[in-house]
Amino acid sequence: RHFSMSLSSAQPPPVTARARVRRHRAPRGIAVRASSSSSSSTDGADLSRRDLLSSAAMAAAMAAAMPLDRAAGPFAVPAAFAAADPTLLLPTIPRAPAPLKFSAQTPSTIIKGCWQLSGGHRGDPASDRTSGAAAVDDFASFVAAGIDTFDTGPEACGYGPSELVIGEALKRETLRRDDVKIFTKLCCVGREQGNMTKDWVTQKLDLPMRRLGVKSLDLVQMYWNDYGQKGYVDAALFLTDAKAAGKIGAVGLTNFDTERMAQMVDAGAEISSNQIQFSLLDRRPRLKMIGYCEKTGISLLPYGVVAGGLLSDNFLGVDGSDVALDTSSKRKYASVVGYAGGYKWFQTLLETLRSVGDKHGGQSVANVASRWVLDSNDVTPAIILGARNAAHVDDHRRMFTFELDAEDKAKIEAVLARGKAPSADCYAWERGGPW
Repeated sequence: RHFSMSLSSAQPPPVTARARVRRHRAPRGIAVRASSSSSSSTDGADLSRRDLLSSAAMAAAMAAAMPLDRAAGPFAVPAAFAAADPTLLLPTIPRAPAPLKFSAQTPSTIIKGCWQLSGGHRGDPASDRTSGAAAVDDFASFVAAGIDTFDTGPEACGYGPSELVIGEALKRETLRRDDVKIFTKLCCVGREQGNMTKDWVTQKLDLPMRRLGVKSLDLVQMYWNDYGQKGYVDAALFLTDAKAAGKIGAVGLTNFDTERMAQMVDAGAEISSNQIQFSLLDRRPRLKMIGYCEKTGISLLPYGVVAGGLLSDNFLGVDGSDVALDTSSKRKYASVVGYAGGYKWFQTLLETLRSVGDKHGGQSVANVASRWVLDSNDVTPAIILGARNAAHVDDHRRMFTFELDAEDKAKIEAVLARGKAPSADCYAWERGGPW
C-alpha cells in the first residue's frame, strides 16, 4: 500500500510545565537524519578483571594528558575524544520540571512509546528491533540517555506483547525497576462500559502487574470507547481509589475530550494527565484541551508527535506514490496528512522544518517538529516518541541542544495557516465526528 492510496482510508486503532533547561549548542556541521539502520549488538565476549583494570588505567592516563573541551560547559570531555565522537558532548534527556499532579511521578521529557512493540511496526527488516531479544536489549540505550519512562498498554488497546517485552527487560535486569517508570493503560472497550464495577477495574490492574512482573503501576491511563455509556466517571473514581490504596501511582486518561475529562474532575477523580494526539499535523488540543489543562494543572502527554516518522527527513521531497505505508504508525497518520492540508502542503511543511533545522546546526526535521510540540504550551512536560530501535537515541539527545526562536515559530505558523484548521476537540474524528 502506498501513501496516495491511503489519505482518507487509514484509521487508527481504538487507542492507540515545560522544562526550561540550559542547552548546549551542537557541534557545527553535524547533520542528523532519521536513521533506518539498526544498532549494533555486542558480541558478548567476557573481559577479565585484569583487562578492565588495564583499560581503565589507560583511559585515565589519556584523559590526564589531553586538554579538556571547555566549550562543552559542565561536560569535562577531553577535546581529542570529543573530536572523534561528538556524541560525548550531547546532554542527557532531562526530566520534567515537576511531578504530575496528584502524584510523585516525574517522567523523562521524552517518553519511549512502546506501541512500536505491538508487532505492527516491523517495517524495513534491516532496522527492525521491535521484538525478541533485540527489543529487550535496546532499552538499555534509552535509559543510558536519560529516557527512563515507557508508555505501554494491553492488547485491548492495540499494544500486543508490549507489556511482556518490558517485563522481560525487567526480568533480565536490562531495566531495573527502581530506575524506570512504566505508564500503562486501562482499556474499556466492551460490555463492561455498561456495567462498570470496582472488581472489574481491580482485575484489569492485576493483569499488567503480572505481565510486567511489578508490585505497582506508576501511571494507569484510561481509554473509553463509547461515550454513550457514562461509566467512565465511575471508572476514574475506582482508579482514584486504587491510587489511594498504593496500587497505582497516578491516574491518567488517553484520548478523552475536554468535556468528559471535566466531568471526571468535577466528580472528584484525581486526574494527573491525558495522553492525546498532538503534532504539527494535528493541532486539535489547541482548541479547548490546552486551556482547560492550564486551569486545572492536568498535564498533556502527546503522542503522534512525528506522525509515525512521516515528519522526518526521510520523506522530504519524496513523491506520495513512492511512500510505502509499511507500519501501523504510517498507515494511521497518512490520513491525518490528508485532513491537515494534503501531501503538497505537507511537503512545504517539511521544507520549512528542514530550513529551521539547518539554521540550528543541522537539527533533524523530527527534532524541529518535536520541539514545536514540547515548547508550544506550559502543560506538556513530556512527549511520547516511538522509536523502532535505539539508533534514534542520539538524535533525541540533540533535541535539547537548541530552542526554536520567535522567527522559527513564525515561519512554521505561516505554513500551518495555509493548511486546514481543525474544528473539533481531541479524538472526535476517530469516534466518527468532524476533524
